[in-house]
Amino acid sequence: MAAQKSERTKSVLFVCAANQCRSPMAMVLFKDMVAKKGENLDDWRIESAGIWAITGYSATKDAILAISEMGLDLLDHHSQPVTESLLNGFNLILCMENDQVRFIKSNFPTAKNRIFLLSEMADQEQDIWDPVGHSLKSYKDTANEIHEYLIKGFSKIIQLSK
Repeated sequence: MAAQKSERTKSVLFVCAANQCRSPMAMVLFKDMVAKKGENLDDWRIESAGIWAITGYSATKDAILAISEMGLDLLDHHSQPVTESLLNGFNLILCMENDQVRFIKSNFPTAKNRIFLLSEMADQEQDIWDPVGHSLKSYKDTANEIHEYLIKGFSKIIQLSK
């Protein structure tokens, strides 16, 4: 069965473990970048999910604080798990770690050609460390690292999200 294209022109799903920290931060940072580049957010589907996520959890307190210091908001975030149905709605799936890429490719093979590490968009292959359980500074460092990969990989993300 072929993967379904998103009903919108461009779509990207950010994936981490629990969908309470890294992928939600990536999602709001990327939405902000898209809007600032003059793109219409209505033409996009930008979401986040977690391979081990439980539906409905908020972002962690420190993820909310780190993102708020960047002028953005994660207060309305609710976690969602990776499912085949969810994956089929996206043209591009960007994971924070190689283990997440392998998990999705192994369990959802129809999506395997649309899955990459976020860092690959910036021509690198680095896992983005999970700051859960560490200091607010760790969250800020992770948010800044994600932001740098998004900046460096923006044009590639745009291209692959179509």
